[in-house]
Amino acid sequence: MTPVVVLDVVGLTPRLLAHMPRLTRLAGAGFRAPLGTVLPAVTCSVQSTFLTGTLPAEHGIVGNGWYFRDLGEVLLWRQHNALVRGEKLWDAARARRPGFTVANVCWWYAMGADVDWTVTPRPVYHADGRKDPDCYTYPPELHDELTAALGPFPLFSYWGANAGLASSRWICRAAEQIMDRHHPDLTLVYVPHLDYDLQRHGPSSPRAAAAAAELDATLGPLLDAATARGATVVVLSEYGITDVSRPVDINRLLRAEGLLRVHTQAGMEYLDPWTSRAFAVADHQIAHVYVRDPADVPAVAKLCATLPGVAEVLDADGRAAYGLDHERSGELVLVAEPDAWFTYYYWLDERAAPDFARLVEIHRKPGYDPAELFFDPAGPTAAKARAGLALLRKKLGLRYLMSVVGLDAGARAVRGSHGRLPADPRDAPVLICSDPAAARDAVAATEVKELLLSLAGLPPSAPAGAGSSALARPGPRP
Repeated sequence: MTPVVVLDVVGLTPRLLAHMPRLTRLAGAGFRAPLGTVLPAVTCSVQSTFLTGTLPAEHGIVGNGWYFRDLGEVLLWRQHNALVRGEKLWDAARARRPGFTVANVCWWYAMGADVDWTVTPRPVYHADGRKDPDCYTYPPELHDELTAALGPFPLFSYWGANAGLASSRWICRAAEQIMDRHHPDLTLVYVPHLDYDLQRHGPSSPRAAAAAAELDATLGPLLDAATARGATVVVLSEYGITDVSRPVDINRLLRAEGLLRVHTQAGMEYLDPWTSRAFAVADHQIAHVYVRDPADVPAVAKLCATLPGVAEVLDADGRAAYGLDHERSGELVLVAEPDAWFTYYYWLDERAAPDFARLVEIHRKPGYDPAELFFDPAGPTAAKARAGLALLRKKLGLRYLMSVVGLDAGARAVRGSHGRLPADPRDAPVLICSDPAAARDAVAATEVKELLLSLAGLPPSAPAGAGSSALARPGPRP
């Protein structure tokens, strides 16, 4: 049986490969193929398709988060694997070969996954409100093995204004250590570095090319370790990031029309999904619009279609066409125009924004916020000074708020986004494999699971049903 190492290099595209000689050589020795993605082309949805071989309509991961109707709350970046429905890659592998072992190094929905070794970011949430960098591991003793060699997981390099190469380097070194000491049959490694500067500066910026070159060098030791084990290496990406220039405030439109409601505490406005007739969960270039009364759906759809920056409004038939017709989806799903993306902002006056809006606070915001990647562009020097004071308070054991995120100014600074299906193959996901015998012209996201099983030398299952290929799905209209 051949070990397989899978690197999920977020944002990797043919355009960026031009700046990555090590991955280019790997592709030359093996093969490279276009990789079809799914709508929405965001991390949690695409990874779940890779690992189950099904579309969001079946596995249920309709975005990086959604409105949990039974809780009355919008929740993003949940971590438990039970949210993903269907047979997982490791379940299929063990059904074909009992004893097959899997390491998951930072792929999403890692907690509770039935794998042999798990590493996933998980801060220490102290009772006084402080948050310290750390990770969750299974088995528990793996935590001390990794941190003794590598130091604590660099959480503040994993996301936020200081997000950078350090987190991807730590993840790669952790994967090397697990491979060396535990010898998994399949090692899944999530490498996020390209996500950061491509969203900050755009994929056509010089900084994007530099980030690709930095990451290529960082991947070198991990690729060497995989080769030394005789492993087959697969490098794939979930989506390509494209240039954007327009934030689109869908929730502000819904509020102005009296559909979205808020409640106020301590002078701060909070989204009230219980009483809103319609509101949106914004997720990069996709927004799920939840409409309480089915009778309102046509009017809300018509309203959303009038908003500049909205390319498509998908109703039930539209969601079904994209494999996104699931109970967790909004009654409507909006697709942004190529140069636009959706904010979660619902306040009409920045003075009424909740305090968490100015923090790196991925679990409290009712939508994705790429402005967290910047020190407030309206006053970056002052934002950095506030960050320094907050760190001092933290060291003294005092409560602190890292209030550094800009609101409208931060949204206007964003230069890259994703979520739509790609229009240009140079900006689309790509799959690289070190085994030339497995070469094919193209790979659909729904075919990745079976490809990985076959590369591991496991016998094939029964043929998939017709229409499973994500490459056959229609793309958003221009």
